[in-house]
Amino acid sequence: MQRVLRGGAIVLVLGCASAPATPGTSDGPPAFAAVTETDLRRDLEAMAGDAMRGREAGTLDEMRASAWVAERARAAGLEPAGDDGTFFQFWPMRRMRLAPGSRVVVGGSTLTLWKDVVITTLTEGSGELPLVFAADGAEAESIDVRGKAVAAIVTPPTNAPAPDVSLRAWRYARAAVAERSRAFLQRGAAAVILVGDSLTDAGFDFLAATSARGSYGLDTAGATTRPRSQPPVMLVRRALLPQLRAADHVAFDITAESFVYPSANVVGRIRGTDARLRDEYVLFSGHQDHDGVRFPVDGDSIWNGADDNATTSVAMLAIARAWKQQPGRRSALFVWHGAEERGLLGSRWHVLHPVVPRSSIVAVLNGDMLGRNNPDSASLMGVQPPHRNSSALVAMALAANAMTGKFQLDSIWDRPTHREGWYFRSDHLPYARANIPALFFSTNLHPDYHTPRDEPKTIDVAKLARMAKWMYATGWLVANAENRPAIDPGFKLER
Repeated sequence: MQRVLRGGAIVLVLGCASAPATPGTSDGPPAFAAVTETDLRRDLEAMAGDAMRGREAGTLDEMRASAWVAERARAAGLEPAGDDGTFFQFWPMRRMRLAPGSRVVVGGSTLTLWKDVVITTLTEGSGELPLVFAADGAEAESIDVRGKAVAAIVTPPTNAPAPDVSLRAWRYARAAVAERSRAFLQRGAAAVILVGDSLTDAGFDFLAATSARGSYGLDTAGATTRPRSQPPVMLVRRALLPQLRAADHVAFDITAESFVYPSANVVGRIRGTDARLRDEYVLFSGHQDHDGVRFPVDGDSIWNGADDNATTSVAMLAIARAWKQQPGRRSALFVWHGAEERGLLGSRWHVLHPVVPRSSIVAVLNGDMLGRNNPDSASLMGVQPPHRNSSALVAMALAANAMTGKFQLDSIWDRPTHREGWYFRSDHLPYARANIPALFFSTNLHPDYHTPRDEPKTIDVAKLARMAKWMYATGWLVANAENRPAIDPGFKLER
């Protein structure tokens, strides 16, 4: 199927680009030489080095990274396209979290929040409840839990994550807690305290780090400012099992707080050469943030995010340098989105508040994780239904791959049945939902994903350069085609 698509793509793209001659259109972009491994490695080591402290959204570290990206964009020759003549499009990020003063007391002993106990529900409430311990088997099913706090040991979830999946312990813990607590809540429990098994204990610190941060959203996209009223669900370390068995009551005083952080998209552009087409834009997309400073793994507490997603950020800088040397007929817009790790917030904001008319964006080429795994394989999401929204754009991307990286494309990651739901987890998604032709370039997940091990030294810079050239060539074909890529008739994005 891929061979058929590639052959058709080349015919289609050359047909689209047959009008006014543009340097390099038939054989690829004219400024390939501007995309160099030396530049990519230098920028990668700066952006994903320890000095950036993992670039967590809503922190000064993200602001530092934003300023660095803006300065590099300026040096690459981009003109500012953000607010008030700057490279920055600032926007407010709503955060809601449990207040640090929240307390849980079991049998008279206070548990340390996020160290001994994780409160997995974003809720508020206080009280003192009788505590019953539900053993496994028939007793757990028959014990009266209505209006009480119930303690139980976590059991393996029905749909446990596969042994080779990334972040397996965290995913296991999250699924196990949700499934085990649901049964007690449906029977009227007023609070649930779960004790981890060995694998849940392994994911405890990660679950604590994510739960402590709370939830994030955009007020303009319906973010709530107060927690839902629901019974608290807690996870405690396995070492506390004897204490739970001996306790006959639990007290808690849980409060939440809501406030706003600034985050930013960094936006620059290069104007097109064709007076008729220059008010249309090819949008190159990636996210600049990552996970910041968290709990240490093997002594390292900085979650650098080299592959996720400094690779695309520096690839966009390389593409910008090349584009500056030889602009396309259409203009190029470069958007380094903020707070992708918080729920695609920067791209959601830009779709709601675009710096250019939304109708002028002819295609979005988004990258996320471009520098790992087999050197000759990659994925392109948005190639097959229901994710494909523009066959014409897909054809251009396949033609660009044939003239650049010549990657063997793994189509499995683009299937709606893929367990990762990878298509739905990066910044092209809000644009696709707004019916803008969009594609997602990636070299996919790996065992270092969302760990402190995702460092610059792990990146295959030669592969990153090929991925950057592939995105560049795709954008070049779009920018110089006589007709903008069309949305497929009847496109409806469904999971």
